[in-house]
Amino acid sequence: MLRYLTAGESHGRALVVIVEGMPAGLLVTVEDIERGLSRRRLGFGRGPRMRFEADEVTLVGGIRHGRTLGSPIAIEIANTEWPKWETEMSPSPGLPSKVLTQPRPGHADLSGMLKYGLTDARDVLERASARETAARVAAGTLAKLLLWQIGIDVVSHIVQLGPERAEAGSLPTVADLARIDESPVRCADPGAEAQMITAVKAAAKAGDSLGGVAEVIAHGVPVGLGSHVHWDRRLDALLAQALMSIQAVKAVEFGDGWEVAGLRGSEAHDAIRIARAEDGETAAMLGGGYVRDTHRAGGIEGGISTGSPIVARVAMKPLATLNRPTLGTVDVVTKESTVSFKERTDVTAVPAMGVVAETMTALVLASESLRKFGGDSVEELRRNREGYLAALEGARSEAPPAPADG
Repeated sequence: MLRYLTAGESHGRALVVIVEGMPAGLLVTVEDIERGLSRRRLGFGRGPRMRFEADEVTLVGGIRHGRTLGSPIAIEIANTEWPKWETEMSPSPGLPSKVLTQPRPGHADLSGMLKYGLTDARDVLERASARETAARVAAGTLAKLLLWQIGIDVVSHIVQLGPERAEAGSLPTVADLARIDESPVRCADPGAEAQMITAVKAAAKAGDSLGGVAEVIAHGVPVGLGSHVHWDRRLDALLAQALMSIQAVKAVEFGDGWEVAGLRGSEAHDAIRIARAEDGETAAMLGGGYVRDTHRAGGIEGGISTGSPIVARVAMKPLATLNRPTLGTVDVVTKESTVSFKERTDVTAVPAMGVVAETMTALVLASESLRKFGGDSVEELRRNREGYLAALEGARSEAPPAPADG
């Protein structure tokens, strides 16, 4: 299984991520990581930081001549603005030039200050910042490269931004990803795209922020990832934890999620049938010869992948930092009522959140694929997966046992 650990602060010298458990023989370059990070900076409504901040990637260990070694992989993402923050964020003894004492409602500021006995909100916000997701995207890029080797692709698109919603349609595939990324709001519905942009402009004019919903789809996931046997082995539980850990995410649903809660059981589940020739060979193999025509369960039943596409929707609240601060708070030193302080912020980060959600989904699916199939090298992982799918196909083609006499 994969394990990863990130370190670093938003305006610190660098972010660092260590990934352990990646098999040997995976082709990886700095450019692969940089492409993933550049997608994280996409989206109409992002602040000026996205325009002038670059992600300088260094592969520190675990990769030699473009291939993983099977040892822990260390990646550093340098902060190109570090010279401006070197004094304020210095690890050496000293004092900051300004202490932030007006915590922002909706952020980790006040709870973190009280929990850790701190008097400066910057001691909390620097690590709580969504800048940390750059390290996750770097790790998730490795996971996506690994999943590609075993036929799994993960894509995302924005289905809601503020009050504007996209029309329901067919599930996007990796073939649609370039077109989605070209959209200023990463929306696959051109009509909704224009309305979303208008909503972002209106919020920007008011100095306010917007939340929204990203839909993440994993194609090519075979039946059998995850397990029903323990609470912490269930695939939907693992994915939910990973997606809920993204900064400002407040809800996650799989398939029709909240909607099926109001339906009768006869309307809420995905009927099963035997695969037909027109379904294609891939659909038959991934589901062991069984397919579903609907996605109400989001590709997971009883904590186990069904072979259908995994579909998750991830809801992000409006950002807590506003360009025109109006949220009431209390100065933790004077105890007087005031408004929260202002940091550089975005009007919305929902399009970028979709990219982060892709990588978090990929990390879970890569880890569970390694748990299911095993393998110290990419080649061994592929062989084990092919053997498993062949066994499923073989079981499907076997004739049923003859009935017993009597």
